[in-house]
Amino acid sequence: MIIREQELMSRHTTFRVGGPARYYLIPETTGEVRFALDFADARQLPFMIVGNGSNLLFADREYHGIVIEIGEKFSEMSVHMGNKITVKAGMKLSSMASRLAKLGLDGFAFAGGIPGTVGGAITMNAGAYDGEIKDVLREITVMTEMGELKTLSADELQLSYRHSILQEKNWVVLSATFEFTPGNPEEITAHMKELNERRREKQPLEFASAGSTFKRPEGYFAGKLIEDAGLRGYRIGDAQVSEKHCGFVINRGNATASEIHSLIVNVKRIVNEKFGVELEPEVRMIGDFSWDLDVF
Repeated sequence: MIIREQELMSRHTTFRVGGPARYYLIPETTGEVRFALDFADARQLPFMIVGNGSNLLFADREYHGIVIEIGEKFSEMSVHMGNKITVKAGMKLSSMASRLAKLGLDGFAFAGGIPGTVGGAITMNAGAYDGEIKDVLREITVMTEMGELKTLSADELQLSYRHSILQEKNWVVLSATFEFTPGNPEEITAHMKELNERRREKQPLEFASAGSTFKRPEGYFAGKLIEDAGLRGYRIGDAQVSEKHCGFVINRGNATASEIHSLIVNVKRIVNEKFGVELEPEVRMIGDFSWDLDVF
């Protein structure tokens, strides 16, 4: 178990911003995950789980809690029953997709370019290019806040657009079982390559971001609404609405969490004023942002 104090979250998020966490824990075993939860309970501190740090925006001020990383130490994969696999929650989606392609297991190419881990992808039912986690997920194993292990079927997770029941629970995803269809390794790899090329062409991958900033409003596209509101390239400090894809808020290099948060708040307000559509962030805000809203 690695325990760090005052660990900057800018080191652990794809936005590359964020102040210190009171404690940052990196467990290596299921037993150490249970210890991490006991550690939080003993100090009466909130805790949260991070994987690759995508889809998260930590405030510049200290997070008065415990961050538990389920990442590289939880990244094993095992294959059983031919087209079923079990993966630990810390495995990166890109690594998982590549390994499945080599095994000739089809149905996960959509996830090859999503910058997250298995646990995070399940929690938000991640998806892209007409594919979603719920299409291939069969069951998961979690640890409750009391340290108990539970196995849940995909149906029990209430998976819907960018949502699962895990978002309302203090549970730690430990592993998941998926089922795929047999396919041709070369064809699957070619399909993944095609999707990744489309991402490079259309998305601002050269800048730090949290991926798509807003959920898709019913009947609309967030990026189109933001562009039509005249916000392409809109900037606060080093936080900017991407000129390449208006659905992305990017860090041009030295943005603060305050600048990114204020930009998101302003984009939401302006789009709502112009079109009467309430954009909902896909990015999860962690910490206290209330103090920074008067800065800009």
